[in-house]
Amino acid sequence: MLPVVKAHAYGNDFLYVEERQAQGRDRAGLARAICERRTGIGADGLILYRLIPGGAAMSLLNADGSYAEVSGNGVRGLAAVLLDVHGLEPDDQTIVIETDAGEKRLLLLGRDRARVTFRAGMGVPTTPVEETLEVLGERLRVVVLRVGNPQCVRLESPLDERRMRRLGPALEHHPAFPEGTNVEFASVEAPGRVRILIWERGVGPTTASGTGACAAAVAAAAFGGASRDVQVVSPGGSQRVEWREDGLFLTGWAEVVLRGEWAG
Repeated sequence: MLPVVKAHAYGNDFLYVEERQAQGRDRAGLARAICERRTGIGADGLILYRLIPGGAAMSLLNADGSYAEVSGNGVRGLAAVLLDVHGLEPDDQTIVIETDAGEKRLLLLGRDRARVTFRAGMGVPTTPVEETLEVLGERLRVVVLRVGNPQCVRLESPLDERRMRRLGPALEHHPAFPEGTNVEFASVEAPGRVRILIWERGVGPTTASGTGACAAAVAAAAFGGASRDVQVVSPGGSQRVEWREDGLFLTGWAEVVLRGEWAG
């Protein structure tokens, strides 16, 4: 039996397993089995972690078993797990999460019942670049950048979920992105509000994405007339993204919803 915790942020859900509990297992196979929506527990990804002073170090596998560098919502969910499951009492209200995309520092802002709100430093994005790609017979102008992981943002209005589901997988696996990419379709509704639909690399459609929100905010500010402090609205809810000289800062909540054991 494998101890498991489930947490989510705006419906973007992850399963959390301590690394020591997963020793000797095929991690990619475990991710595929445990994240399966019908025969597993169900989640967008599996996060394996180990405790460190003041926080945790993590690695992330997508629902299809593929590797991912970081997840903004997954990082925030892990911070909630540390508080609610491990009883962490952070110094200065700060929790440190080590990821393959660098150290992320989360400031605890408050609680509303089970929901815990953090402001996370997500690091400095790469310079966003506009490119034109041939995708399923269309020439699409997209914004390409990294926010710790690869991102492709298409600025267009209005947003169309059917169009996202058709073009999303083609963009994810486009030859321009040999390691695959996360995809956001973004619409600037006001200088301080950007709406997005998300096709997550290795997952498919998701209700929210922390790094995706960051990427969309940067693309919208650089090429869509948005401000550098915006609410990014996805199907799961709204997160604040600040793009400052010292990097990106992502504010939103996460909550633990399950503690149990996996028999697989």
